[in-house]
Amino acid sequence: MIQDYIDSLLHSTPEHPLWNQEWIRQNKKAGWNYIDGCMMTAFLSLYDKKRERKYLDFVKNYIDYFIQDDGSIKTYCEEEYNLDNINEGRVLFRLYDEFGEERYRKAIETLYTQLQNQPRTKEGNFWHKKIYPHQVWLDGLYMAQPFYLEYEKRFNSRKNYGDILRQFLNTEKYLKDQETGLYYHAYDSSRKMYWCDPETGRSPHFWLRAMGWYYMALVDVLEILDSEDKYRGSYIRLFQDLTLALLKYQDDSGMWYQIIDKAHIPPNYPETSGSAIIAYALFKAVRLNILPAEIRGRAEKAFKGISEKYLTVREEEISLGGTCLVAGLGGKEERDGSFRYYMSEPVVENEAKGIAPFILAYIYTLN
Repeated sequence: MIQDYIDSLLHSTPEHPLWNQEWIRQNKKAGWNYIDGCMMTAFLSLYDKKRERKYLDFVKNYIDYFIQDDGSIKTYCEEEYNLDNINEGRVLFRLYDEFGEERYRKAIETLYTQLQNQPRTKEGNFWHKKIYPHQVWLDGLYMAQPFYLEYEKRFNSRKNYGDILRQFLNTEKYLKDQETGLYYHAYDSSRKMYWCDPETGRSPHFWLRAMGWYYMALVDVLEILDSEDKYRGSYIRLFQDLTLALLKYQDDSGMWYQIIDKAHIPPNYPETSGSAIIAYALFKAVRLNILPAEIRGRAEKAFKGISEKYLTVREEEISLGGTCLVAGLGGKEERDGSFRYYMSEPVVENEAKGIAPFILAYIYTLN
C-alpha cells in the first residue's frame, strides 16, 4: 500500500504538485520552494534504494522546469534572503553528478551566493529570512546547512566548515532548554519580537517539526562529513544529546506530539511530519553507527505508529494524514508561539512536509 501511495505521487507536475497543500489552499502558482525540495530528496533516496530509473527521471524533469539553460532559477529571488529557498538546491549536486549539465552547477553557485550575502545575527547565525530580521529558527538549520556543507566540501576546500559548526553551536547555546534537552522553535537576537522572552529571546514552546528539522540537519550533515573530519565529534555530541531528550517523549503509539512536552493536554495530538522526521533520523543514525543498533526499534515503532494511525484508504484512495500544515512566528498573522497558536493551525492530509520524511523513513524498512 505504501509503495502504491508513493508511486501515485509521480503524477505530480511543478504546476500542479499533489503534495503542496499549503500552496494549493492559497491557489499559488508553482515556485521554487523547500517543500518540493523535501520531496525531490525523498525520491532521490528511493532511487538509490530501489534503482528504478523512474524516480531519478521524475526528479530531473521536475527540477528542469525551474533551472534555465543559463543556470538561473525560475521564480527564485536572492533578495528575499530566505533560507527556505536553499533547501531545494541540495538535489542540484546529485543532478550535476548524474547528468553533468553545467546549468546545475551555475544554479548551485546562485544559491551559494545568497548564503555569502545572507544577513546574520550578532552571534553569527543566518537570519531565517529578510522579513524576519535577527531571528534564528530551527527550521533554517535544515534548509541551509546541509547545502552549505556540501558546497564547501565539493567546491571550496572546506574553508567554511568552522562557520557551519559555529551556527549549530550557537543554536545549542541560545535555543536549548537545559532542563529537558529540547530546543525552542526560534530565537530573536534583538529581543524585539512580541513572541520572545525579553531576557532569553526564545519563543515559548518546543514545536515538534521545528525540532525535527534541526535533528535531521544534524544527521544529514554527519552523512556528508568525512569519517575522520575534526568537527565530526561535535555534531555527534549534539545529535546524541538531542536523541536522549527526544526518546523520553516518545508516546506509547510510537509518535511524538505537536508540542512535545505537553502530550496529553487537549487538544494536543500525535503529529505525522515531526514523528516521521525523527524516525528517519534514528534509522539513518543507526546506519551511520552514531546510535546503537537497538535504537532501530524506536524508529520502527514510530513508523508503525504513523502508518496505523494516519495512513488510510477511502474509496481506493490512499491518504497520509496528521500533518500540521504550517507554523511560524510573527508576521501579520500575529503568530505568537503560544500553545493555543500551535493548536490552531490546520491538520491536513497528503502534505509534503509529512510525506517526504515518511518516504525517507519507509526506505529503511525495505530489505
